[in-house]
Amino acid sequence: METQVEGSNAAADLEERVADPENVALPETYGRLIIIGGAEDKEGECKILREFVREAGGLQARVVVMTVATGLPGEVGAMYMDIFERLGVEDVRVVDTGRREDASNPKAIADIQQATGVFFTGGNQARITECLKDTELDVALHQRFAEGVVIAGTSAGAAMMPDMMIVEGEGESNPRPESAKMDRGMGFFPGVVIDQHFAQRGRIGRLLSAVAQQPAILGFGIDENTAIVINAHEVEVIGEGSVTIVDVSELTHNNVDELLMDEPLALCGAKLHILPHGYRFNLDTRSCIC
Repeated sequence: METQVEGSNAAADLEERVADPENVALPETYGRLIIIGGAEDKEGECKILREFVREAGGLQARVVVMTVATGLPGEVGAMYMDIFERLGVEDVRVVDTGRREDASNPKAIADIQQATGVFFTGGNQARITECLKDTELDVALHQRFAEGVVIAGTSAGAAMMPDMMIVEGEGESNPRPESAKMDRGMGFFPGVVIDQHFAQRGRIGRLLSAVAQQPAILGFGIDENTAIVINAHEVEVIGEGSVTIVDVSELTHNNVDELLMDEPLALCGAKLHILPHGYRFNLDTRSCIC
């Protein structure tokens, strides 16, 4: 019971930060987040997955693969087990919570409590929140994150990171309210919006729509085989693509409150940053570090 109370406090600490729209940095004591735009290299150099393993403890890492988002948990879980074992991790476990009641499984909770790194696979982000949000396993995940565990997610596992996530929406269109449907996320990185497969699926309009509709000042559009690593106040880009950052903290005008669902969005004063591998971004000053 003590773990549940502490875990609840850990989640509440992050959620309280949403009340301050200027503060999206994470506490110094929390673990790192590795948020992947999907389709990460799994057979070649595996640069992003190697970074996750290093951050989780290298050869001493204890990795849990969360397959809740996918409809093929056995196949996907086995694939990531093989990858992480090939990279030298001896302790790799799969936790599948295909039903909400699975999130109360004592073994699953124990695996999370012993993990040094947790990896969420791709699939459907709505399944993650349907099965995990406000459960005992959710409490354990936030508690371990507060204690320094690394949490990574790819594709759907990336989309669920904020407190409000993009569930679905149109790509390759001008931004309109209907371009992005939003729902509650898992809240590991509150106060922002995340979109994945970004350049490959032309999702700039969707990201702009999502940021405009939410009390968020930053939107991150992450290309495939590309990731952002969040370490408290700083974001670093790794991988072969780029990360698009939309900053609306100094917005001078928007017409969100005047629109019907299919009408075009106006945003005046938004900032746009495009960052490739090796570039960093300061979450406090909202400035690039070249």
